[in-house]
Amino acid sequence: MTGIRPGLHLRGLDRGEIPTADWLCACGHHERARGRKAVTELNTRVHVGHCPHRAPEEHRRNAA
Repeated sequence: MTGIRPGLHLRGLDRGEIPTADWLCACGHHERARGRKAVTELNTRVHVGHCPHRAPEEHRRNAA
């Protein structure tokens, strides 16, 4: 194994722990959320497989 894979990783949801979520985007952007409210917000905002940090492919072609 060579590091963390991109995606949304959730921990502590069923064990009485503080829920924690880590999102690693394919572009390398990382976000961490702690607490039920913050984890829920991150989970609803993230779309795994879609990078919101880069311009869509058609916009890049038009700019070139």
